[in-house]
Amino acid sequence: MDDTLPSAYGPASGVHPFTKPQPGLPSVTAFNRHELGAIFSVYGAKVAEGEWRDYSIDFLKDRAVFSVFRRSAEMPLYRIEKNPRLTKRQGAYSVVATTGLILKRGHDLAKVLRVLDRKLRLVKS
Repeated sequence: MDDTLPSAYGPASGVHPFTKPQPGLPSVTAFNRHELGAIFSVYGAKVAEGEWRDYSIDFLKDRAVFSVFRRSAEMPLYRIEKNPRLTKRQGAYSVVATTGLILKRGHDLAKVLRVLDRKLRLVKS
């Protein structure tokens, strides 16, 4: 098999379409099927209530980020992050507000996502 690339993809072009992953290291951090199921469960409920309308998912080298938006042209309302480096410390999962304030952090994603399910209650005095 020929390993040469067309001239448009050479080192002089600055475009490198294929990168070889290093052995033993994941190339990106991602959410697994169960994590995405829990996230989309909360997301679907908020969409049905009319609070959220759009989302984006970013798989970065050091973390995975699920951002939710009220409108796609705005800043994200919340970011649900998975950072495996924090697994043994505060927990890999966190919910971050628009301002950067960490609302909840922990080891169990379902418990961390509960911060988004809070309902308003009427307080009688």
